[in-house]
Amino acid sequence: MTTGTALRLAKITPANLEAALAVRVRPEQEFAVDPVVKSLAEAYVHPEAAWPRLILDGDRPVGFLMGFFGIDWYDDGSALRSGLWRLNIAAGEQGRGYGRFAVESVAAEIRRRGGTQCFVTWHPGADGPEDFYLRLGFRPNGEKAEQETVGVLELG
Repeated sequence: MTTGTALRLAKITPANLEAALAVRVRPEQEFAVDPVVKSLAEAYVHPEAAWPRLILDGDRPVGFLMGFFGIDWYDDGSALRSGLWRLNIAAGEQGRGYGRFAVESVAAEIRRRGGTQCFVTWHPGADGPEDFYLRLGFRPNGEKAEQETVGVLELG
């Protein structure tokens, strides 16, 4: 586990774009999370909802996250949701607390914006992130999104 004293998030800028694009998960995890380049493209076309950030330990890039805020889940205004859209922890950096830091950071931003729940989706499977999210307190809510399990973390 990392000490956490130097962990921080950085907005994606021209100065750190290449570092963000270089973040790669382990090959057996690639089925479960899209690459950073796709996340940045999605952030570009959804600037009102996407919150892409580089995860740094000191000045060393260790991961990437993208939060989302106020997405109309059903396209009818009945369920505006916020949560973790994407989480990529670099292959050699996993198991050091960076993923937990990322989830806690998104949860804190949701709280700051007045939210009380953090949503995430995950692919089922042996090399997927389900156990990670369950350990952090996410619970499946019975929904599926494009064959992925929908989980919710109560922030109350």
